Amino acid sequence: MSNADKRARKRENKAAAKEARLEAHRRAQRRKRLVRGGVAVAIFAALVGVLSLTRGDDDKKAGDTSITTVEQERTSKYTAVITTNFGVIEIALDDVNAPIATEQFVKLARDGFYDGLTWHRAAKDFVIQGGDPSGNGTGGSGASVVGEVPTDNYPLGSLAAAKAGAEPPGTFDSQFFIVTGSRGATLPNEYARFGMVVKGLEVAQEIEGLAPASGDGPPTKPATIDSIEIIESDAPVATTAAERTTTTAAGATTTTATAVEATTTTSG
Repeated sequence: MSNADKRARKRENKAAAKEARLEAHRRAQRRKRLVRGGVAVAIFAALVGVLSLTRGDDDKKAGDTSITTVEQERTSKYTAVITTNFGVIEIALDDVNAPIATEQFVKLARDGFYDGLTWHRAAKDFVIQGGDPSGNGTGGSGASVVGEVPTDNYPLGSLAAAKAGAEPPGTFDSQFFIVTGSRGATLPNEYARFGMVVKGLEVAQEIEGLAPASGDGPPTKPATIDSIEIIESDAPVATTAAERTTTTAAGATTTTATAVEATTTTSG
């Protein structure tokens, strides 16, 4: 091969190498554009998902008394700070889905009705109950309302109204209970549910630990409600349950109630 041929071959190889580098660069640029496009699509999809969670039900029919909520940030107007001789329990009151029951509780608390009362009932793996001025489960404020009942029972930490067995579903005078164990899920949807513990569940469970040997009755040591302070705020509070429907007691479909003890006012 002549020197001229060698020089020509060298120029061809150099040009081919340059073209190969350019093609590699073009492929790299195409990959980057594809990645950026995929990220943009993912961000758009995420935004659509967020909007779908926070969008209200615009198609709800007129006259429908049910209120449906999804897991999202919501504004809770009231927080109840219950000071006991065992510590503090903080509860986000559900004034969005249970305005009637919440208003009853807030009024009584602000009037000082609960200050100095006792937790008169402790039931193992179930509830603690208070709000009775007589201290034995038979008393009340003398002015009851019919509040909102749930359709998904009573998860751990629920705050709900206690009532006598013959009273209509959702009846709330002054007695209330906090669900401290798994047995709360077995309660029929007969009791106005109007809040959820956000801090201090372990305090309520410590009081539950004072249940008598029978498993249900007056605590074996004094357990008191020293005070209940109502804090009004517009701070967002996250709901703790997935989509659920809550109705007023008048429009609710409830299960058959179990027997209710004469001296206590929640099903056992």
